[in-house]
Amino acid sequence: MARSIDELKKQYNSAAPGNAPKGMGMGRGRGPGNTGEGKPKEAGKTIARVFSYMKGHRIKFALVLVLMLLNTVFSLVGGYITAPIIDNLTLAVMPEANINMTDIEKAVDGFIKNVLSAIPGDSTTAWIIKYITAAAVVLGVVYLFSILAAYIQHRLMVSISAGVLKVIRDDLFEKLQRLPVRYFDSKPVGEIMSRFTNDIDNLENMINNSLTSLISGMVTLIGTFIFMITTSWILTVITVVFIPIFLFGGVLIGKKSRKYYSGQQAALGAVNGYIEETVSGQKVVKIFNHEDTCCEEFGLLNEDMRDKQFKAQFWGGVMGPIMGNTSQISYAVTVGVGGVLMLSGFLTPGGLTIFARYARQFAMPINNLAQQMTSVFAALAGAERVFEVMDTDPELPDSETADPMENMQGYVVMKDVTFGYRPNHTILKKINLYAKPGQKIAFVGSTGAGKTTVTNLLSRFYDVDEGTITIDGVDVRDIERDRLRSQIAMVLQDTHLFTGTVMENIRYGRLDATDEEVIEAAKTASAHSFIMRLQNGYDTMIEGDGANLSQGQRQLLNIARAALSKAPILVLDEATSSVDTRTERHIEHGMDRLMKNRTTFVIAHRLSTVRNANAIMVMEHGEIIERGSHDELLEMKGRYYELYTGKTELS
Repeated sequence: MARSIDELKKQYNSAAPGNAPKGMGMGRGRGPGNTGEGKPKEAGKTIARVFSYMKGHRIKFALVLVLMLLNTVFSLVGGYITAPIIDNLTLAVMPEANINMTDIEKAVDGFIKNVLSAIPGDSTTAWIIKYITAAAVVLGVVYLFSILAAYIQHRLMVSISAGVLKVIRDDLFEKLQRLPVRYFDSKPVGEIMSRFTNDIDNLENMINNSLTSLISGMVTLIGTFIFMITTSWILTVITVVFIPIFLFGGVLIGKKSRKYYSGQQAALGAVNGYIEETVSGQKVVKIFNHEDTCCEEFGLLNEDMRDKQFKAQFWGGVMGPIMGNTSQISYAVTVGVGGVLMLSGFLTPGGLTIFARYARQFAMPINNLAQQMTSVFAALAGAERVFEVMDTDPELPDSETADPMENMQGYVVMKDVTFGYRPNHTILKKINLYAKPGQKIAFVGSTGAGKTTVTNLLSRFYDVDEGTITIDGVDVRDIERDRLRSQIAMVLQDTHLFTGTVMENIRYGRLDATDEEVIEAAKTASAHSFIMRLQNGYDTMIEGDGANLSQGQRQLLNIARAALSKAPILVLDEATSSVDTRTERHIEHGMDRLMKNRTTFVIAHRLSTVRNANAIMVMEHGEIIERGSHDELLEMKGRYYELYTGKTELS
């Protein structure tokens, strides 16, 4: 049965650790949290923070501003030059016309006539042709400079945006490496990936396009106003009267679109999260015939995204027509009044022509500014999601007095350890144990009893709520975290291989290992024989998390990776669960060599794999209810005896 849209949105947006859906386990928990819908909470701070990334590009950005100014000036001057051209051509055809050019128009006309003097011809027709030719040359030069300035400006802005986004991506990725495991336990991979793709893409669009459009629009607006008022202050006043209407419409629509763009980004993150999880678990989907359920659930998420996208695009798109029609009304009124002024002798034909152009051009920046705001809101919503990750509390830094533990031996003591992933929800209760080098400590018990949680605390993926965990007498919270983890080799039930060669994947356990050491580790893990049967042996490329290998082969490589490590503490969490019994026996022989002089913790469901453990901890409901060797526990005829003899089963 498909889950409701509210359940899906809660699950595939932000989540609280420990709120795992039934059947998924703590390691993949996704719970309710902030859906990300609504307008940007602190738009001003977000904008300031984005601009802070431009510190290294100040000179380029200053040059971009200068080029924007030049581009606008050349464009406006090119338009202004048309006024004396039209007036002079009008006088040439209609000498009786009453046209009084301004001083600026006369100066421009004089300049064109100087260019004109270099062209032969004296008749009226020849003069008109010469004048048009000279005017075209002057206009061509002006617009050529405008195009050149725009070209250089665009190249510089692309360079700035690429540089800024590189730093943001670097910071985001670096922050992800510093976040605690708790964060990844509570976030779908697709939702995190959405920050790197959709959110940063929107941010790139804002920096590369919207930002330049906003600045250019403001410069054009100011420049156009100056040229308008020098042409006719009466028409300028009429045009300016319509500005409050533009602003009111832009602000009103902007508030609506900003809210829905933010919701659209959140819905997109949910869709990406569901796709990622479904595609990666496609075999499970098919085995249990959940194709129809997946389609139904995806349809709900997709429908929610469609609704959010429709509202965002509608309110973003409606701004253009509304502002455009308003500008047409302003243009019509301005031209009508301008015609009356021209007939009354207060305005020349050229002046009316360029003012009509400026009136339309004056409305365009306001219209463009309003339309660009929708992109800005989408980018701000994405930027807030990116910065939300950057602002997430990282793992607590090591104290200044943290012990580097240069010669860790592996004496592990847990005393009265109590822990819960969520407040008031205890997982482990008063756990006590002792382990020394060369010992193999096994944990058995029902699913959810807390076996894996013990090893998570040992590696400081989480910190204990009460009690202490010490290694060689030092509290793990007082040991340098990187050093602590480098001294613990782990083989988990879920294998993970990176894109690269077999040799590189094994060497991940110790990057300074030689090829000979890698091969020896593979032999220890009984992986050497199957590796040599691969097409290129240790140089075989692994792709798609080892899709070209069997599950058992992938696990063998993970065991070899741990074998390569010289860590004194070894954690095996269902390490042989994915291999057959024959391969398991081979691995056990290698494990015996691997565990020699190491403190080893084994979590297993197959009780046959823990028979030779020095001590077996039987866990139920977060407590150790029995402990002892295999023979001792059988003699007790308690829970372990029931499990081993098959009177009860592990659940």
